[in-house]
Amino acid sequence: MPAVPQGVRGGVITGWGTALPPKVLTNHDLEGMFETDHDWIVERTGIHQRHVGGTTTDLSVEAGRKAIEMSRVDPAEIDTLILATTTPDRTVPASAPGVAALLGLKCGAFDVNAACSGFMYGLVTAHGLIAMGAKKILCIGTDSLARITDWTDRNTAILFADGSGAVVLEACDGPGQLLGWDLDADGNAERFLYSEVGGFIQMEGKEVFRRAVRIMVDSATKSMAAAGVTADQITMVVPHQANLRIIEASCQRLGVPMDKCAIVLDRTGNTSSASIPLALADGLDAGRVQPGDLVLLVGFGAGMTAASAVLRWGGA
Repeated sequence: MPAVPQGVRGGVITGWGTALPPKVLTNHDLEGMFETDHDWIVERTGIHQRHVGGTTTDLSVEAGRKAIEMSRVDPAEIDTLILATTTPDRTVPASAPGVAALLGLKCGAFDVNAACSGFMYGLVTAHGLIAMGAKKILCIGTDSLARITDWTDRNTAILFADGSGAVVLEACDGPGQLLGWDLDADGNAERFLYSEVGGFIQMEGKEVFRRAVRIMVDSATKSMAAAGVTADQITMVVPHQANLRIIEASCQRLGVPMDKCAIVLDRTGNTSSASIPLALADGLDAGRVQPGDLVLLVGFGAGMTAASAVLRWGGA
């Protein structure tokens, strides 16, 4: 995928926020629901607990409000709301307009469904809108996967959870934060991870693992090449929080040490579209990124989709 062309108006993230349901479901809780144990789950996934409950709309409003408050942007000045979700509260309409109304926004609002890659698809789209004249955009990633998870199936129930993460992007003078990006999809592989309308998530774990590592590495490599940077220059990697072993294998192939990764998987489980913004916010709140640092965000999802971006924090 291309590098950002010279002369294109850029944008920067000026605020972020997160939301997790109050109910925590630990691995020990799952031991009473089906045949499993804490150590088995941790060894295979890295997950210790996850949050479940709440609606996509409610979680999005909470995370979005926090992001707006941090950015100190007047909600009336936001041009567009992009909500990445694979679990809208209704089939029709999209959840984004309702979220916008509850936040007091007066702007266009739409959902993006690219599964676990959704937030990255939304983030790249947001930068495109800024290049075309938008000034302020709210980008949210939210999923309420608990309601499409079969809680008797230990292959999926140990993984999925609910949550939301949001960022506010503002246009800036001169080059912005986005240096290079990549979006990809392989529809021939959608049969390995899917949910029919009204059904539960179905997954072929071994096949997803194999393909996930490959497409994450491929997408991240393309974004770094487009940005003209190398792995050793990256300050923080924010991967999709699906499985710790997938993250470890991908980082090993990219030549990125694990201590550069933002990880919240152990506490949140796989929150799909919320996964990357939750991990990004955690890393930012911990002070792991300073202005001028390079941040690589990369994910994969059902579809199978892949997406990544290299950001120079704070812009040029």
